[in-house]
Amino acid sequence: MALNIADLFEHAVDAAPDKPAVQVGDRRATYADLERDSNRLAHFLQSRGVQPGDHVGIYAKNSVEHVVALLAVLKIRAVGINVNYRYVEGELDYLFDNSDIVALLHERPYAPLVAACAPKHEKLQTVVVMPDAIDADDQSDVSSYDGVLWEDALAGQSDARDFAERSADDLHIIYTGGTTGFPKGVMWRHEDFWRTLGGGIDFYTGEPLSEYDQSEQAKLDGRMVTFPLSPLMHGGAQAGLLMHLFAGHLTIMEPKFDAKRTWEIIDREKVQLIFMTGDAMARPLIEEYERQAATGSPYDGSSLFAISSSAAIFSPPNKERWIKAFPDAVFTDSVGASETGFQGMGMQDKEQISSDGPVVGLGPNSVVIDEDNRVLDLATSVGKIGRLGRGGSVPVGYYKDPEKSAATFLVIDGERYSVPGDNARIEEGNRVTLLGRGSNCVNTGGEKVYPEEVEMAIKRHPAVYDVLVVGIPDPTYGQAVAAVVEPREGESLELEGLREFLRAHLSGYKLPRALTLVDQVPRNATGKAQYPRAKELALEAQTAGVQS
Repeated sequence: MALNIADLFEHAVDAAPDKPAVQVGDRRATYADLERDSNRLAHFLQSRGVQPGDHVGIYAKNSVEHVVALLAVLKIRAVGINVNYRYVEGELDYLFDNSDIVALLHERPYAPLVAACAPKHEKLQTVVVMPDAIDADDQSDVSSYDGVLWEDALAGQSDARDFAERSADDLHIIYTGGTTGFPKGVMWRHEDFWRTLGGGIDFYTGEPLSEYDQSEQAKLDGRMVTFPLSPLMHGGAQAGLLMHLFAGHLTIMEPKFDAKRTWEIIDREKVQLIFMTGDAMARPLIEEYERQAATGSPYDGSSLFAISSSAAIFSPPNKERWIKAFPDAVFTDSVGASETGFQGMGMQDKEQISSDGPVVGLGPNSVVIDEDNRVLDLATSVGKIGRLGRGGSVPVGYYKDPEKSAATFLVIDGERYSVPGDNARIEEGNRVTLLGRGSNCVNTGGEKVYPEEVEMAIKRHPAVYDVLVVGIPDPTYGQAVAAVVEPREGESLELEGLREFLRAHLSGYKLPRALTLVDQVPRNATGKAQYPRAKELALEAQTAGVQS
């Protein structure tokens, strides 16, 4: 029993080869289609010397080819490295060097950046060029680094499944989004990744699944139509895709998020489940839904029965709008990280929306750990704040970073825990309120202020479209709370007016002491906050004297 990601996919292929697996735009691929093309690409990579354990970068937007590339790498026991397609040259150089990639699979429009970076990395010997998911006719020059076109790489290769036996101990690496610094490669054993991120543990009961449980489900009629809205270059979307592939669902993806097109796809394909990244997607989606409703020809949306958000704030005002629009749907806030996998889920309705942060029920092996690295008893520690952690199946560590590995992956009373630094307040009933990443915590006059709590309150202001909260140096308090705000179009905002509005929601020490207005709050492609850049903007405004 291998419990290897590639094996789990192949079990689904054998169970339901002719079922649709992935759809991007008008293109739909069955399980057999993915199997055929990933086998061919896998054989090509082997012919170029890619060995088990070698690292292969995947640098692409959402596409069928992206899925095929990931599966091909897994099939030959190599390690896929997710590359952020928004990186500039310096960031790519860092990632290529840190991850030690020997091969790269990239979309053609990124050829100029690859041409600039590839010659600087001696280990990188093979480059395969995918067609662009948006402009398939892109003709960017790939000759300077001997890029092999996708169709040429697959041509003449065997589509046989004749690969060596795999292991549950094979490594799968997810590079973090880098919201608080350089991205780090989180190393997972395949079995542990499946258990925590691929559906290998029942989310509700905590019971472990056996190897063929998901593929047996794939044989059933009426599998779900799911629509994760985030890019596959991030771990959450990749995990969601794999989990759905193992179980025979159809996963719809788009190379670029567009609210209007999303609703059109939901209605046309009768999508039942969508995954969003907090307000960055929830807000434009509900605004488009309301705009269309006001025309008298609303979107249908009746197929949606589950709406899930994770990885960023899904604020109360936006939750309220969604719940009003879809009163019969199930809303969930999920919590987890690249370093922990699934940690908990909160069911949301209009009576349970918290103003402090998402309230979630803790999942299997999830714990709260205090400052002295003790696991708190949830029943007797209601109201206490600690760091959210997870035991059981946890990563091996960070690639090439033993120091940060030791700080994140702790051994407490003989058990190993992943503790990436997210703070939570213990509530009754095995639940916690999420307060945000500890590294972003603002210490003002000895009081701890969690940015996400302040951000959720600020988002209630009618003039605010988006916001990030950071700490900036203060001669009196050590740090001061600073709000970096993107106002709604045509709206204005002043610090004192904002502070007065917030007094009904926050204690005085949590109120912003500085306000910086920006055209766009810095976030990455999935909507995750870029706190270092937000802090830079606040400090630049302070230096320029344009901060209120």
